[in-house]
Amino acid sequence: MKGIPITDMSPIEHDAALPSSAPVVIIGGGIIGVMTAYFLAQKGVRPVLLEKGRIAGEQSARNWGWVRQMGRDSAELPIMVEGNQIWHQLQTELTEDLGLRPCGLTYVARSEKELAGFEGWLPHARENGVDTRMLSGAELAGLIPQAQGTWPGAMHTPSDMRAEPWMAVPALARAAVAAGAVIRENCAARVLDVQAGRVAGVVSEAGRIATRDVVVAGGAWSNLFLRRHGIGIPQLSVRATVVATTPIPDVYAGGADFGEIALRRRVDGGYSLAEGDAHDLWIGPDAFRAARAFWPQLCMDPFGRRYLPAAPRDFPDAWGTKRHWSGDQVSPFERCRVLNPSPNRRKVGQILDRFSSLFPALGAVRASAAWAGMIDTMPDVVPVVDRAEALPGLMICTGMSGHGFGIGPAFGRIIADLVTGNAPGHDLTRFRLSRFSDGSALELGPEL
Repeated sequence: MKGIPITDMSPIEHDAALPSSAPVVIIGGGIIGVMTAYFLAQKGVRPVLLEKGRIAGEQSARNWGWVRQMGRDSAELPIMVEGNQIWHQLQTELTEDLGLRPCGLTYVARSEKELAGFEGWLPHARENGVDTRMLSGAELAGLIPQAQGTWPGAMHTPSDMRAEPWMAVPALARAAVAAGAVIRENCAARVLDVQAGRVAGVVSEAGRIATRDVVVAGGAWSNLFLRRHGIGIPQLSVRATVVATTPIPDVYAGGADFGEIALRRRVDGGYSLAEGDAHDLWIGPDAFRAARAFWPQLCMDPFGRRYLPAAPRDFPDAWGTKRHWSGDQVSPFERCRVLNPSPNRRKVGQILDRFSSLFPALGAVRASAAWAGMIDTMPDVVPVVDRAEALPGLMICTGMSGHGFGIGPAFGRIIADLVTGNAPGHDLTRFRLSRFSDGSALELGPEL
């Protein structure tokens, strides 16, 4: 059914035979992995992408669908500006509709303090040529006239866009295959084959692939895979619940975050709705291990998430999930093909009620579907995009912290260039792996 996230029950689309060797193996079939494969194939490099479940089965097709420059970390913003350009280029060049629509995105301020925080971000927009501007309360009312409430103002970026994740990422995977990439779904990468201190291959459940370059873009699973090879990152995942409405009249063609409710128009005539500022965190071994690194973030917003005692069985940070296994054993990635958490049912009702209260003229709004996704996040709310110095041949691109869908095409281009020995075109110092071990103070990204 359109608009419903992909699960392990969805048909397998990519079942390519695996070669015995490949120039690059990519682990993870979300937007980062798919776009890395796409840009490598565009360069004439034939990568192999291994996805344990389904392409876009996890957060890459469960997110809000915002293609957002506004509110980005200053180090991410120039990359996202490039990302916007790539999205336009992809929609023009590909034969499939990505659901990409220039529409504008809006952050609504609930207080003068929050409005001042928005204004403090504006210099970053100006430095990068982004058309973000502040709106007064009256201008906001003119932009979204049916919204009932009073707000001091908003931040609005007309050049920001929306796209349909469940349409876009599978279409981009097909484009990567057409360009020469090899994609295999339902095939987990179990372990790296390490010889003489560097990557020599990947052992998948379907056999070994010799390679000297591996890209780990496993989203919420990255830390589990990396820690198996002695590389730890302080990565946690939080559950976010999303509701899709049935088709209803248009109240705003773009996307807006009112804090307690965020919305985005869909191509099927409904809206995707979510809480803008709350998530659920299951406490597991990694949560204890990373608690110190996350402490500043927790102190800034101690009540912005709900804490639950134990993750469902076979989730990455579940108490019973294996942390050690060999290449000839069934791995945790095969025990949970698609990370498909149940939505928070209490929040589903709250989300619909808040949307109906915000737009009372719509009357009773019904849900066509509800789902949840696991957002992988880092303590400073920016990703890791770096080579692993301790293990030559390993590239890491993970921890997108809820920012991955929009910026994914640009990071895919960057990783493709890095793997092939070219300059990334951006300063990636902020995203270095060593920031968690070199004694430097972590700088939190913007809470926008």
